Amino acid sequence: MKRYDRLKEIRRLHPEKDALAIYRLTATYEFPWDYTRALELALYRTYAVPSIGRLLADTAELTGRTQKRYDDTALLLDTIVEHGFGTDEGRTAIRRINQMHRSYDISNEDMRYVLCTFVVVPKRWIDAYGWRRLSRHETTAAAVYYRTLGRHMGIQDIPDSYEAFEKCLDAYEEAHFAWDESARKVSDATLDLMASWYPGPLASMMRASTRALLDEPLLRAFRYERPGVVTRTLVRRAVRLRGRAVRLMPPRAVPHYARQNWEIKSYRKGYRVGELGTFPVPGVQGCPVVHTGE
Repeated sequence: MKRYDRLKEIRRLHPEKDALAIYRLTATYEFPWDYTRALELALYRTYAVPSIGRLLADTAELTGRTQKRYDDTALLLDTIVEHGFGTDEGRTAIRRINQMHRSYDISNEDMRYVLCTFVVVPKRWIDAYGWRRLSRHETTAAAVYYRTLGRHMGIQDIPDSYEAFEKCLDAYEEAHFAWDESARKVSDATLDLMASWYPGPLASMMRASTRALLDEPLLRAFRYERPGVVTRTLVRRAVRLRGRAVRLMPPRAVPHYARQNWEIKSYRKGYRVGELGTFPVPGVQGCPVVHTGE
């Protein structure tokens, strides 16, 4: 198989009817590393919305149990990609996601915004840093895939195209990104987690490099000092060079799922999908707020 053969395969599929197949090929064959980084950034962006950042701080899931929360989120989303929506594994993952979210008073607008980040941030990341840009087939399929996930989660008024997802995300961030002390703690804990994956001097380099990849609205919302021009240029150029290097490599022969990422550290002996995540008792155990629908 040559470098662009899988893209040709993707273009032979229907971007809506075959959305899951296309998304799986894109995320697990063409861009597994990029999708991991982009989805990390997607979730990270949500902290800058104070209603989201405060809730995550109140639950302590991302400040006291950061690694496990990271692992559970990645594995639950990964299960749906690998097995699909209609399988026992996929339905179990969706049920767990819904059980956790429904224990909290989360607005439909916040839920929809988080869904938008899953669609928009990976495209923007890959177009900037990937070994090639996403095709129209892949962009459409990703929007359809996450629209389907959103329906399974009961989210209302889901955008009906990539462009609508992008418009919704940009408008929501412009209206809601703001400073919040609790959200800043969640952000700091996440940066500390990412730095902890590397030894000694590399840890501080990783923290600085991550900040250099953040855009101005995020830096302002968290009140982080703006990285210097040289640092930003070097870091972003290095990530782009990685993409160019990948372009010269043979295409991946087997899929790479998020469960195979070395950053996943909580389940060395394996895991059961139905046991991932938390099991909060509304208003009592791990839940600062009872969901209004409970």
